[in-house]
Amino acid sequence: QVQVLESGGGSVQAGGSLRLSCTASGFTDNSYIMGWFRQIPGKAREGVAMIVTRGGDTYYVDSVKGRFTISQDTKTHQNSVYLQMNSLQPDDTAIYYCAAETSLVIPRKAFYANMYHYWGRGTQVTVSS
Repeated sequence: QVQVLESGGGSVQAGGSLRLSCTASGFTDNSYIMGWFRQIPGKAREGVAMIVTRGGDTYYVDSVKGRFTISQDTKTHQNSVYLQMNSLQPDDTAIYYCAAETSLVIPRKAFYANMYHYWGRGTQVTVSS
């Protein structure tokens, strides 16, 4: 049974930092791509940052470029990824979901939520002004 577990959410003031972690287990094959989406009530889930775990290519939504960095655990586990979030702003407040997929996802669809079969339950990130 596949499990996707996130941790690291919390509350910070604007300008602060948080680091999210995600580990997926139970795959019969290693993941192809993993990353983070976020969602606020009444809005669609938005892709934030993705990493191709079999190659290292990364993708970021424009609003987080230069502030967020996605990385993977290359030492012990291909199915663990991290999101370092710096210079956080109130607009970053959302529930952050980790997503994983073992099949090929082409770059232009990396932020399509329906391309991912495996999801965590989400972790709340709250940024106050």
